[in-house]
Amino acid sequence: MQQVRLRRKDALALWAGVVFSAIVTALIWWAGRALNVPHPPDQGPGWYYWQLPNPSFWTRASAWGLYLGHQLASWATIYYAQTRPHRTIDGLHRVNGVALAVNAGFVLLHFAQTHLWYDGLAQDVSIFSSQGSVIVLLVWVLLMENPRRGLFFGRRAPIGPGITAAARKYHGYVFSWAAIYTFWYHPMENSAGHLIGFAYMFLLLIQGSLFFTRVHANRWWTLLLEVMVLVHGTLVALMQSGAGGFWPMFFFGFLGIVLITQMHGLHLSAGARWLITAAYAALVVAVYRVRGWDRLDELVRIPLIEYAAVGTLALIIGGGLWVARRTRGLKGILSRAGHGAADDRQG
Repeated sequence: MQQVRLRRKDALALWAGVVFSAIVTALIWWAGRALNVPHPPDQGPGWYYWQLPNPSFWTRASAWGLYLGHQLASWATIYYAQTRPHRTIDGLHRVNGVALAVNAGFVLLHFAQTHLWYDGLAQDVSIFSSQGSVIVLLVWVLLMENPRRGLFFGRRAPIGPGITAAARKYHGYVFSWAAIYTFWYHPMENSAGHLIGFAYMFLLLIQGSLFFTRVHANRWWTLLLEVMVLVHGTLVALMQSGAGGFWPMFFFGFLGIVLITQMHGLHLSAGARWLITAAYAALVVAVYRVRGWDRLDELVRIPLIEYAAVGTLALIIGGGLWVARRTRGLKGILSRAGHGAADDRQG
């Protein structure tokens, strides 16, 4: 049985994608040593440093043109899969191969674009839009997974099934936008933060290519994708601000979400859950004995933001569904009124 499982085409595609991601990440590191691009002066926390001081038409056109091509091609594969009879299988659909090829091709095009024109979307949009797109993805997952694993210690939040169904139906489009927009926001620099971020984006692009396969819904694989933001956020904060900086906000914030929500979808025993909780508590004591107990609010900043965002997202989706129902109802009323008027004229 294990040998059969290892030969599954979807699992093989996943591992091939991981190897491809590692090779491209290494290529970015190696080729990045030759980049010698001038940057404008750093202008503070809201400033993205890795952009050209004097962008041209072609630096902008290459970034935006390739981004739009990548985005539309990705959405097209999702639309094709959703509008034709595709069931979840232990293998690959033909459209999965197309989606993987599209993403691999645009990854290589982004590499070439960086070394020819350098600039990404960062030249024209705020850094907070890139960060916000990833937050939207993470919050959407929390909402979408609420029926399966709950939101608070295995208990489901009172979110209507229609809202969850809509989140599931359209999540592919939203996740594709979040990953691809963030991917094209950055040039392929070889700093540690860029390398970690691109490796993370590559894995998200793989996941977005494997729709309607068993591996796409594997709870350990999807948890890894969620938890990687903990690793990325913590390491980037450490590199930017050092050990005395704000890295615990990311580490304990995202780890807190693991304890409150994510680990409850893994069917762990009660003992395993208590052991993870005890390890978290021990790490908190070890860090804040040195850091200062007055900074314990760092533990709850990210969880509070994300859970509040889940409620906001549910309201937005619910509002959209209400408007759609009202619009359909109004169209029905107008249609019936039109038919009635036509009948009166004929009479």
